[in-house]
This record gives sequence, structure tokens and C-alpha cells, in this order.
Amino acid sequence: MFVFNDRDVTVVGAGPVGLILAAELALSGAKVQVLERLTEPDEALKAQAINVPTAEALDRRGLLPAAAAVHRETLARMGPFAGTPDNRFTGHFAGIVLDADLVDWSDPDLAAHTAAAGARMVPQRELVALHTEHVARLGVPVHRGVTVTELEDTGDGVLVGTTAGRIRTGWLVGCDGGHSTVRRLAGIEFPGTDPEFTGYQAVVEIADPEKLANKWVWSSEGAYRYGPQPGRVATVEFDGGPVDRSAPVTLAELQTSLRRISGTDVTLTALRTTPTRWTDNARQAATYRSGRVLLAGDAAHVHPPFSGQGLNLGVGDAMNLGWKLGAVVAGWAPDGLLDTYDAERRPLGAWVLDWTRSQTAVMRGDAKSAALRGILADLLNTGDGATYAVKKISGVDQRVELPGDHPLIGRLVPDLWLRDGSRLVDHGHGGEFLLLDRTPDGAFARLGAAWGERVRRVTDEYATPTGVLVRPDGVVAWACDTTDTTGLEATLHRWAGAPQQRSATSAYSVGSDSMR
Repeated sequence: MFVFNDRDVTVVGAGPVGLILAAELALSGAKVQVLERLTEPDEALKAQAINVPTAEALDRRGLLPAAAAVHRETLARMGPFAGTPDNRFTGHFAGIVLDADLVDWSDPDLAAHTAAAGARMVPQRELVALHTEHVARLGVPVHRGVTVTELEDTGDGVLVGTTAGRIRTGWLVGCDGGHSTVRRLAGIEFPGTDPEFTGYQAVVEIADPEKLANKWVWSSEGAYRYGPQPGRVATVEFDGGPVDRSAPVTLAELQTSLRRISGTDVTLTALRTTPTRWTDNARQAATYRSGRVLLAGDAAHVHPPFSGQGLNLGVGDAMNLGWKLGAVVAGWAPDGLLDTYDAERRPLGAWVLDWTRSQTAVMRGDAKSAALRGILADLLNTGDGATYAVKKISGVDQRVELPGDHPLIGRLVPDLWLRDGSRLVDHGHGGEFLLLDRTPDGAFARLGAAWGERVRRVTDEYATPTGVLVRPDGVVAWACDTTDTTGLEATLHRWAGAPQQRSATSAYSVGSDSMR
């Protein structure tokens, strides 16, 4: 197999994180390739939905229609298990399902992020398929059946030994999962907490499904869930963790676990999907970067998959790292830009680890945990409690600590509608910065023109916010409600580097032809 030498970036791992990262790098102009040890995409049952930031990441790259189609297909497969098809997705905390009727959907954080709500039921397998097509359109080669065996950071590049031969690459990014070879070869520590339970998930044929409840059920042995799609079962058994997590999961093993937890003699007759085994092992890499080697996704952090947080956390890593590393490759990155990847993503990763650890504590089968679960259920069965939890699970309140006092700064860009019926993010499918200018004289757009094609300027009629600068990862870097340009130029320098030589100062005006 021919693997390209002297690529700007080599991504290891063709899961959703690796593919999304590769796409972001390609949009930035980097020459990138993906290496994957598996010869075919993983068909195992994993995350079954995405959160709001992930759906909006797809939206910002023009992939929302494809994701919405998958969403509709998924709901159709779920049939009566789907519940009310009104896009009010809530999730659960430690198996305590959140009641959508209790949630305050007018909460500003929730109300500001509804455009992508119809594209959240996207299982991980379909997300991988969608991005496999996306990177192919961008011309990114994906080399399957290639395993990384060694690496050496030479200071000006990385020498990588693989089963397809030795290559040289400018940068190497490990998106190769919790047992990351890249992380191990780079010598990056992976501290955390050991597992207490073994979890299983699969879609199966059941001879007597009436013996199972279509909900989370707890017992002294752990908990199980039947649904939300026909035949899907998940179990959590507090057994100290599996002896060999890599061993294939058998139908008998899954049935034994389900019977032990449910207290029934339910009979499973066949596996319809490749089952998965998982634990509450929770760890975070000591650093997300070592020289020219970086980590993203499960290679940087692992935890139990409650609420699908792992997939979504990894997608956020890819969106944050992609444009920053792309800027370094392109040569316009301001000093310290790449260091902000670890600084911005680490706190969220640490929070997710604690969010999932707390659920482990609540799900234990002992009497003390059961008592705690009862009190927590009462709290989550209130409007404030349900709204708080849904905001956390959906990701709408995520924030990066950035300077500035406008409430939008550091947040993911909300649904900003323009006078022609489009949204601001509709104009950023190429991965550029977006600068919204609603001033009467186009003051913000004129200032932003110095950055040329790096910053896409969109003008609209006067309204508040009057100006918004959105980074390629969707984070608002600057915003104001006046016509004052104070702070905008400094923010552009901080994130978009030095101005470019420009030949035109035109901006995109809503309702006119698109210009940069």
C-alpha cells in the first residue's frame, strides 16, 4: 500500500474525530492523510445520537441536510420507542430520564440553538459514513489496514513507522482511541480512575421482550435499559471491570449479564449488531500536545459513554484543533495559537470526566447510592433541575474563557438570522472566520477586509448584536451591540494573525452576490 510521504499532517484513526479533523485541515489548505488500522469501518453499536455543538458543527460545514435525513431515518427505525417526534431531546442522568415537559425550552441558552435540533439522532456509524464521503470530496486519502508502530519527533517533523513503510510528516495527530498507540509512543501519561463496572450494548433478537421494561431499571447488581430502538439492550454491572475488554462479546455473555441485573430469565436468540463492552474507566492525557504530536478524542480522554458525551467531546476537539493546526501549516498562525487547543479543551474534558463519574456513583447497587438516586430523581423532576441537566447534556451552555464582557463571547454562535432568511453560519461552509456587520456604514466589514479571504464578511441591516466575529470552530471571539470598533482589530490579530495584502474591500451583503 502506498502511504504519502511529507504530508503536512497525518491523522491516525478514521473514526468520527479523525475524519472531522482531517476535513477541517483540508479546508484550511493543509495536505493531510488518514491512517486507520482497521480494514473496514467499525460496525459496533456505539453512540446513538449527537449533541447540539456536534449538530451545529455539521451545520457550519453544509452537512445539516444529510444529517437531518439520517435523523429522520433513525426515528423511523425506532418506531414506537421514539416517543414524541418534536425534537425536544432530553437524555438521562444515571438512568434517570429527563421529562421534556418539565424543561423550560424558552431558556435563552436552549432557545438560541434550535436550527439544528432536527439533526441530532445521528448514530456514530452513520456519522462516520457521512464524513467518509465529506473527506473524499475534499480529496483526503484514507489508508486502511495501516498500523503505526513507531514515531520520532525530529523537531521539524515526525518520522512515523507503519506497517506500510516509514513516512515523514509535518505533524502527527492521534485520534486512535482510548488505547492510543500514538499516545503510548509519544510517552504521554494517561492518569485517571480505574473501572468499577462492565457495560454492554447491542441490538439483539429477544424471544420474550415483554419480560423487559422499556426504561432504565436498577437492581442490587447494577442497571439495564431496553430501547430506545427495538431490540437494543444496555447493561451496567458493578463487577470491578472486565478481565479482558478486547475479547469479543458473545450472545451468552450478554444474556447472562441481562438476566443477572433484571432478575428475569429473558432469552436472547441472536445478535443483530456487533456488541460492545465498555467501562467507567475515566482518564485524561497529561498533555494534548508533545512537540509535533497531538491527541484528540478518546486518545486524549476516556470515560463511560453516558449521554454520548465521548463522541461529542471528541468532535469538539477536532473542530478546535483543525483550524488552529491548519493556520500553523499555512504560516499565518499568531504566536501561541496552537497552545490554546489544550488550554481550551482540557477544562471541558475534565468536566465531562466528572459528569460521568458522578453518574457511576449514583448507579451503584448499594443502599446508599439508591438513597442518593432517589433524592436526585426528585431534584431532576423539577423544572429547574430538568432544565439544568438538559442544558449540560445538550452542550448549549459550553463556554470558552475569552476576554470581553459581551454575553456571546466564548459561546458557540447562536442562530443569528439575517434579513434574507439565511443564518450567519450558512455563509461559513468553507471554514473561514465569519464577521457579521450590522452597522449603517459597514465599519466592521471595512476593518475586517484587511484579513482578506481569511475572514468572510457578512453585512446585514441594523440590529443587535451589531457585530459578531466567529472563529472557524463556531466560538464567538468578539461581539458588540454598538457601532464602536473597539476591540475588534485586537481580536482579529489574536485569532486570525497578521492582516493580508488585499485587492478588494467588498463584503458579502445579504441579498447580493457573495464576495469575500
